[in-house]
Amino acid sequence: MQKRWKILPANEAKVESLFSALKINKTLCRILVQRGLDTFELSKNYFRPQLSELHSPWLMKDMDKAVTRIQQAFNAREKIMVFGDYDVDGTTAVACVYQFLKGIYDRVDFYIPHRYREGYGVSKAGIDFAKDNGMTLIISLDCGIKSVELIAYAKELGIDFIVCDHHLPDTTLPPAIAILNAKQQDCDYPYKELCGCGVGFKLAQALAEKLNLPADSYLKYIDLVAIAIAADIVPMTGENRILAFYGLKKVNENPCPGIKAIMQLAGVKKQLFITNVVFMIAPRVNAAGRMDDAKKAVQLFIEQDAEKAMQFAEMLHSDNSDRKEMDSSITEEALDLILKDLANGNKKTTVVYQEHWHKGVVGIVASRLIEKYYRPTIVLTKSGEIVGGSARSVAGFNLYEAIHACREWLLGYGGHFAAAGMTLLPENIIPFSEAFEKVVAATIPDELLIPEIVIDAPINFSEITPAFYQILLQMEPVGPDNMRPIFIAKNVWDTGYSKIAKEAHIRFVLKQNNINLTGIGFNMAEKFQLLQMNHPLDIVFTIDENEYNGNTSLQLKMIDFRLSES
Repeated sequence: MQKRWKILPANEAKVESLFSALKINKTLCRILVQRGLDTFELSKNYFRPQLSELHSPWLMKDMDKAVTRIQQAFNAREKIMVFGDYDVDGTTAVACVYQFLKGIYDRVDFYIPHRYREGYGVSKAGIDFAKDNGMTLIISLDCGIKSVELIAYAKELGIDFIVCDHHLPDTTLPPAIAILNAKQQDCDYPYKELCGCGVGFKLAQALAEKLNLPADSYLKYIDLVAIAIAADIVPMTGENRILAFYGLKKVNENPCPGIKAIMQLAGVKKQLFITNVVFMIAPRVNAAGRMDDAKKAVQLFIEQDAEKAMQFAEMLHSDNSDRKEMDSSITEEALDLILKDLANGNKKTTVVYQEHWHKGVVGIVASRLIEKYYRPTIVLTKSGEIVGGSARSVAGFNLYEAIHACREWLLGYGGHFAAAGMTLLPENIIPFSEAFEKVVAATIPDELLIPEIVIDAPINFSEITPAFYQILLQMEPVGPDNMRPIFIAKNVWDTGYSKIAKEAHIRFVLKQNNINLTGIGFNMAEKFQLLQMNHPLDIVFTIDENEYNGNTSLQLKMIDFRLSES
């Protein structure tokens, strides 16, 4: 697939100034300046995150109300229910807050809604469960900010709510006793990008301070927070990066038994980075809610017995194997449908439907299809008499607005800029698909249908040394707004030793100014002929380590390459 390359600019004066202050490679200084880390002090705090830099939880609006209400529950011996969403962020948040409360109070239980029976967020079934079991306080995590009617219903039943959420609030807020959400307009909390588990962690921190408990009473759950930050793809900046840094440290040194068990099943043998969490840990946790019941994800995280934790981990591992098999077969079927549809002309959207597809994986399938056909994509399936589906966008295009413009064909819809979901009647699939194509074709610029690679900085092979790589490693944990640096090297030559490996991949051996480096390019074999043209190349890559026969060396992880223009 053709891709656009965009090299980020940097303020040269600031680069020179930072270079003078830090005395490290100038290319690294360029990347730091691009990321707003343009002074010695900002760079020092970035490379050496400190827990002391975490903000006071009391700066968050309604924190005092939340803590007071929980203390009242303790004093009156009320039953408390910790309620959370079924994804990684929700289940880790519940495990964190439930365990913290359980450590100081015995009348606490937790509840995870069933993805298919109850749907996303606060559910009537959950509230009814609380009422039937004599619970008078619900703490909702990673959900609740939009549950105005349901929280009003709970209030009528004599149940109070404390909402801990990070999603964007609507104009009308739910009638909760306290709402902890830094995105509220009148909330002065300095950092606005916490995940749901992060908000729950701040509640635990505040309670610990109020009750004069040691910091370890809440810091012991920081490994759960790191996994939530990674899985929820929130910005890896500020407080999130500090929490992820120390959370990953705990994951690698002393994780809870549940995380340890899932790492064993995932085949983790060396130090875990955020990328490993995203691709190895998070899918196994998410699979519980996609394929069955996410309650067992919480049970995994709170289990202290290693053998029992392994049993829960094996259940999640099995769910994930089923999910992978299903996702693969559905993706294959969907690609066949698209191929047949290509005869009808060059479309700017993909909408595919089969009534037997599993609704737990349609969002994943939509993302897979975009890898092949880069355009706004919707995957639909049937549930009872209703069709439902998930949509994914391409970078820069507001998917939610496009779906909103087609709402006359829908029973319901929701989502945000990059992802959405919808329900509709079977007879409206074709008119909705046609309307969606028409809206997108009229509004999407052509360049957004070509994927863009954002490149941090040009680099020469001479700069790529073990010392340079060690500083790169200190940019971990990486994630949105602090991505692993992507480099471009120009006028590079193939040595003649590059070869196709395992049919689809290329093993590169490249040289620039008499310096040779090796690289791996996954699924690039179709471009191998460019290496045989005896012409200089421009290459785009990240840098990592390759271990082979006990030897470790730096290698280029290729993203794209093309013939040099000069």
